[in-house]
Amino acid sequence: TPGALAALAEHETLPPGTGERFAGYGIMGQPFRSGHVLALRRFPATSIGPGYSSVWHGDPHGRWTMWSDVQPLQACARYFGAALAAASETPIEIEWSDPWTIHVHIDDVLDWRSTIVSTSATRLMTAAGSRLPDRLWHNRPMVTVMSRLAGPVLRAGTIRLQGRVPSEQRFQVSPKHVWATSEVVATLHGQPLGGGGRITPQRWLGGFPIPNRGLFAVGSATFETYQPAHHRRQLPEDDRTDLP
Repeated sequence: TPGALAALAEHETLPPGTGERFAGYGIMGQPFRSGHVLALRRFPATSIGPGYSSVWHGDPHGRWTMWSDVQPLQACARYFGAALAAASETPIEIEWSDPWTIHVHIDDVLDWRSTIVSTSATRLMTAAGSRLPDRLWHNRPMVTVMSRLAGPVLRAGTIRLQGRVPSEQRFQVSPKHVWATSEVVATLHGQPLGGGGRITPQRWLGGFPIPNRGLFAVGSATFETYQPAHHRRQLPEDDRTDLP
């Protein structure tokens, strides 16, 4: 079950390699018919600092905010900061009320509950992803093919499993197990976000497409090691700190 694999992920080791590496789970993207978008990343294992949780929110006007329970430059804002309106550190609670229901809470900000479900499409993607050897997950032509197939198969719009993020670092994500979300209920600053559903046009964060369907995944991610001469790292104006 997703809850069981999420529990195992709390003790996961990093994927092999020399880049900036992460292992864990999350909701790759959750669009709402109101035009809002949420995403969750829970990476208990990272090569850049302590394990962390991060929540992303995109509003209907394209403004993006990220919250994390560690400093932003040790979390997802490290890669997406140049495309964000705000990034901040705050406690994030993640609970499983049962093996198929995840609850995400940020005091005075967000309350989000999703049921995770299996479909024929997610079972197909899981069968492929969980059996693919690590060496093929790092084969760019193979991952390009998987990316092109994943979007139509999952009915989630454009999906990119590799590419570049706003920091200009190249990334590669390896979702080994995939499910869909259902019965999504969320409030942001006390206001309901409405029902989950695809939105038009599909939302992007910089050059990174957010799946246009609620998808939960367990797997890993790798980014190029940050090099000041080739990459850029920037947080929103109010959140800049010295680079680690």
